Amino acid sequence: MTTKTNQSWGGRFNEPTDEFVKIFGASVFFDKILAPYDIQGSIAHATMLSEVGILTAEEKDQVITGLNQILGEIESGDFEWSVALEDVHMNVESRLTEICGDAGKKLHTGRSRNDQVATDIRLYLRDQVDEISAQVKRLQSALLDLAEKEASTIMPGFTHLQAAQPVSFGHHMMAYFEMLSRDAERLVDCRKRMNSMPLGSAALAGTTYPINRQRTAELLGFDRICSNSLDGVSDRDFAIEFLSAASMIMMHLSRFSEELILWSSAQFDFIELPDSFCTGSSIMPQKKNPDVPELVRGKTGRVYGNLTSLFTIMKSQPLAYNKDNQEDKEPLFDTVDTLKACLRVFADMVPTIEAKRDNMYNSTKKGYTTATDLADYLVKKGLPFRDAHEVVGQSVSYGIEHQKDLSELSLEELQVFDDRIENDVFDVLSLEGSLCARNHLGATAPDQVKQAIKAARKTL
Repeated sequence: MTTKTNQSWGGRFNEPTDEFVKIFGASVFFDKILAPYDIQGSIAHATMLSEVGILTAEEKDQVITGLNQILGEIESGDFEWSVALEDVHMNVESRLTEICGDAGKKLHTGRSRNDQVATDIRLYLRDQVDEISAQVKRLQSALLDLAEKEASTIMPGFTHLQAAQPVSFGHHMMAYFEMLSRDAERLVDCRKRMNSMPLGSAALAGTTYPINRQRTAELLGFDRICSNSLDGVSDRDFAIEFLSAASMIMMHLSRFSEELILWSSAQFDFIELPDSFCTGSSIMPQKKNPDVPELVRGKTGRVYGNLTSLFTIMKSQPLAYNKDNQEDKEPLFDTVDTLKACLRVFADMVPTIEAKRDNMYNSTKKGYTTATDLADYLVKKGLPFRDAHEVVGQSVSYGIEHQKDLSELSLEELQVFDDRIENDVFDVLSLEGSLCARNHLGATAPDQVKQAIKAARKTL
């Protein structure tokens, strides 16, 4: 008679598993984070098994009491995790059997670790999406407060990182609010598709036991059940979809980070970040480095890498479950932790951003940012736009040569380029006039920014 090598699957084997292979193949180092969800799923499974007559009411009560005891041991740090038992599922089941004997052994009836882990991940990720959505909302609220405070603050808007037209700093902040609104919608959509229950798919083909999957789904709060057992155990596209949504959020945070880094530099000097979100240099005492935005910018690549990793893991797997899928968890867990941390630190930092309004205003004056306003003025006076564009180009060239902004040119100087120009031109050449002239839905006029903030607060 041979010695059993593993209590969950060793009956067919005659040789023990290589010691290094035990460690190499074990996932308990990282999947123990799923323990509360594994126990939640097992309680629902035991309840259903009792209702269909597979477990007695007494056995069900024993199992549920034992599972709650195990959860308490895990939360208190008293639970002993074993690499020899491979994963979170067998660690919990082994301890359950110690507590309630044969009733614990019966719990695995009608399920497999394949559908068990697929269920655990969905339960875990469902909770995490809810937490992340709340963090997105907190950051959006901080952006609204900053935008409202700076609705009339004038700064240069850029294209190609060249000064283009005057915009409101509040309007600029609202652009990130809109990005995060779409991110929030993607999380909601992702959660809908995630909320399908694979439990009952068993190893790959379902089970011969008279289980009630609808009842288990109801107990676990799933909207629906996975309708194909092969797909149920092998699908990870819900996780890939989440990683894609997470990558999109990180991309938006990275763009924001880049602007904060530029704006806080001596070359721009548009904003001041508080000391609590910056660090100094070990050799250059004058330095104040924007470490938080830099770290978020760097961590974006990490999240992108996790998305690519999961795509690569899944790209050539035949149906159904394969051991490759064990590699889905670390990228997923890391992305969740990274994203939550980045959103938290941004939501904490945004309210502390101090706009250097005079510097922004003076910088806006340097870039001939009202040139388009002069062209629009001439069009309204009857000049075709292409001709107006040429006239303004000549005016800007003259201003550069004489080191004057368009608003600093005299009426006589401007009339050299076109005699349609009259005294009212200075209403549009001022930064304030340019900003307020863009007074339609979605534009940068302070009144429009305030209306956008008001509407956003209602929807938020």
